Amino acid sequence: MDARQIIAGVRDRKGLPAEAATWFASGLASGAVTDAQAGAFAMAVLLNRLDDTERVAWTLAMRDSGSVLDWNLPGPVVDKHSTGGIGDSTSILLAPALAACGAYVPMISGRGLGHTGGTLDKLEAIPGYRTDVTVEELRRLVRNVGCAIVGATADVAPADRRLYAIRDVTGTVESIDLITASILSKKLAAGLEALILDVKVGSGAFMKTIEDARALAHALVDTANGAGCRTAALITDMDQPLASTAGNALEVIEAMETMTGAAVNQALWDVTVALGGEALALAGLAGDAGEGADAVEEALESGRAAECFGRMVAALGGPADFVERYPDRLPAARVVRDVVADRTGFIAHMDTEALGHAVVHLGGGRLKGGDRINPSVGLSEILPLGEPVEKGEAIARVHAASEAEAERAVAEVLAAIRLSGEEPDEPALIHERIG
Repeated sequence: MDARQIIAGVRDRKGLPAEAATWFASGLASGAVTDAQAGAFAMAVLLNRLDDTERVAWTLAMRDSGSVLDWNLPGPVVDKHSTGGIGDSTSILLAPALAACGAYVPMISGRGLGHTGGTLDKLEAIPGYRTDVTVEELRRLVRNVGCAIVGATADVAPADRRLYAIRDVTGTVESIDLITASILSKKLAAGLEALILDVKVGSGAFMKTIEDARALAHALVDTANGAGCRTAALITDMDQPLASTAGNALEVIEAMETMTGAAVNQALWDVTVALGGEALALAGLAGDAGEGADAVEEALESGRAAECFGRMVAALGGPADFVERYPDRLPAARVVRDVVADRTGFIAHMDTEALGHAVVHLGGGRLKGGDRINPSVGLSEILPLGEPVEKGEAIARVHAASEAEAERAVAEVLAAIRLSGEEPDEPALIHERIG
């Protein structure tokens, strides 16, 4: 068996047998497969697609190219994955809430990608918080605390790390089969028993249409279940930021306000509770999603989730008093400027991707690999769709490192938000369930 033979088989629509998938993924991890061969394989998959059986085989091969965790815990191992959005800090609430409900949550998270925010970047706004841990540290944290939100270790799905970079430069990022295997290989390597997926759709998502979001959700759910992990997906709205902030420290503050009850963002709460209810039902910790949602709400309202989050932060090097003192422990931007409406009307439309790019341009994301993030910058108090505003009223607030950057961000936000004299229909927060 060699790379050329496997590539030709996919190219000529002869399929990808499991043994071929295993050989190719192993070759990606070891270097036996060249960059040119990896690019040719990715293009063949993009053009000719994999069937359900082949997609499962490729995902498992990618998973097995590195270490796969196994657990011996007194409860189910559960996680959540989002396809990326703006103002979405559900992971910060959900991991400790699930742990408070009896699940064990090794949440392997990522950094910002393009215009979307990353959970690791948000948590690294907390002074001292470490996202880089060894497998043994992860095991200890999950056993003792119940959850750990960290990055992937170098030996988790190394074939995906290699192919991901090649897809980025070969025009093959959009392949649903490759997206599915990339996401799930890392999640399944964590030894999960249940997984809930949050597939975003709208102007701030990678999937702009409900048809594309539905296709990805089905591929992810069918493949994960085919690989032996109980999985479902919710398709949720990203035609506006989920919460009222976008930016690393700002999102942590809003998540903490919601988690502690200081100032609950209802949309953030509702999506977190819905995802958590599904996860608990999949894991067998609730009879159905409704019962699971009630349990997640109780964990948040009682403070048990916040207490668990505080123990996780301290165990990963953050302040021991973070839950009590989070406003004092997070960095603040030097310049704060309101974005004011230039007319009276309703918030009728948002280019949510453009809002994400505004945060990136402020320094809250990366324009190229290796860029350092300024955790203090971003947007806050973003008014939701349908909100009535008067001319001169603030529709958002910019947090910037300089006056010049603040001025540019104000212009970008104004260009991204359209006002209308007619009140728009309120968009659905959760569009549908898959699985």
